[in-house]
Amino acid sequence: MLIAVVPDPDGPGGRLGRHSSGELRHVPDLAAEIAALEVAEQPRWVWTSTADVYPPLLRAEVRVARCHDLELTEALLSGHAGRWGEPRGLAAAVARLRGLPVPPDRPRPDAEPPGFAQVALFDAVPAGRVEISDLLEVYEEQARRIGETGHPGRFRLLVAAESAGALIAAEMGHTGLPWRPDVHDELLRELLGPPQPMGPPRRLAELTAEINAAFGTHGLHPDLPAEVVRAFHRAGIEIPNTRRWVLRQIDHPAVAPLLEFKELYRIWTAHGWAWCEAWVRDGRFRPEYVAGGVVSGRWATRGGGALQVPKVVRRAVIADPGWCFVVADAGQLEPRVLAAVSEDGRLARAAAAGDLYAALATDSFDGDRAKAKIALLGAMYGQTGGDAIPALAVLRRHYPTAFEYVEAAARTGEAGGLVRSWLGRTCPPASGAWRDAGLDPPDEVAPPPGRARGRFTRNFVIQATAAEWALVLLATLRTRLAGTEAELVLFVHDEVVVHCPADQAESVVEAVRESALSAGRLLFGDTTVRFPLDVSVVGAYADAK
Repeated sequence: MLIAVVPDPDGPGGRLGRHSSGELRHVPDLAAEIAALEVAEQPRWVWTSTADVYPPLLRAEVRVARCHDLELTEALLSGHAGRWGEPRGLAAAVARLRGLPVPPDRPRPDAEPPGFAQVALFDAVPAGRVEISDLLEVYEEQARRIGETGHPGRFRLLVAAESAGALIAAEMGHTGLPWRPDVHDELLRELLGPPQPMGPPRRLAELTAEINAAFGTHGLHPDLPAEVVRAFHRAGIEIPNTRRWVLRQIDHPAVAPLLEFKELYRIWTAHGWAWCEAWVRDGRFRPEYVAGGVVSGRWATRGGGALQVPKVVRRAVIADPGWCFVVADAGQLEPRVLAAVSEDGRLARAAAAGDLYAALATDSFDGDRAKAKIALLGAMYGQTGGDAIPALAVLRRHYPTAFEYVEAAARTGEAGGLVRSWLGRTCPPASGAWRDAGLDPPDEVAPPPGRARGRFTRNFVIQATAAEWALVLLATLRTRLAGTEAELVLFVHDEVVVHCPADQAESVVEAVRESALSAGRLLFGDTTVRFPLDVSVVGAYADAK
């Protein structure tokens, strides 16, 4: 891994540095030099991968303000050129520059829970011999390619936000989310019963018996979807899978205990006693976040499941004594993004209201908020049947510009073309299930069969842009909180959680709201669309709105 220092456009100067994995140095010495440069020159650090370089610096108590992550940028540029998924490491980028065979990226090891041995700074072996000149050459080539995109200014913002997100992801993993193991144990016992020496806890065993009785069978394992599908088949009910939205449409006595089993089984296996023992240390849960980990630009995790903590388990997320959580959630974000990117004036006026669906209902759906919501979600997710049909007809007639925006993205996808987010993130050339791509439709909209590619691209242009707005908010908030005691401790799609001293909560709330306004202006300029936040100040995460 190589690091260079380049002048930051907003800073007073800078210089090029030379630090190479081939020239291992004593970590404290290198960290001290980086810290000194950070204060004196306000540089933008250029390095191969924030996920590799930054955690060791954080363990040495060094934080940086800005960076340019070459690997993340290379991935964005490759996708923009229609070569989504090609190797993005420095060695691969250098090989492409010189017309040489492109080596694959080295595999990343699985994340280890906190408390395991950590690698020293720059311990990893680089994929091929690379020099500091290679790093700078790739950096300059990336700047040239960014300038050749359709909207260079937007793409530069995307690269800056993606790199800032990687810094934040590493910092949140290092800081950790406050977590009370004793409260976690109490709630698990309340939900599941006490842990057993072998096998599932008592409540899961009881539900298993209820499910078997409902089917009139013995030995059915409700944690195995194939067995459940076959059981319903024997009962004369055909289902494609055992997802919750499918099961809720079935009238059968096994459905209620099966839904409860699925929820509790997930808690037991994903966030049960074994999880807490492995991932919570010194009162903090420290997962490894992956910035841009899914194709829409949303984050993922490589361990710990921080982005999918069930609401009931959040009762164990309790602020430190004298501290609190500021929890901010962007309401109706994707419909507001559609109004902004499509520049549909009528929809934008509705999106200037606090409740977009209510404004939409008053304007075009005879006051029926539920119908307005179904129409807008149906347009974004490709719903074509049921109650959506008449609602979509109203939407098409009253908001033709917004409707055509997502329709055009769907047509492009069905024809095998590429679509882009507002800032320039490009969809993959092909996709598996949209849930695997991170494009989860809400419960109100069941995905219809067929035309999967069009449904994917239809929503990609909206969800990927929503992810950009949230990431810009987060990066802006990080800057506003710099120098304070407040800690960014969680970021889930369009929700951000700050842990701060209770007497600083008011200033943090103001910083969050100002960051949301800045994110809207940075992405969309002078738009009437509002991006309101539901902000709560709570002592426990579960108490947030």
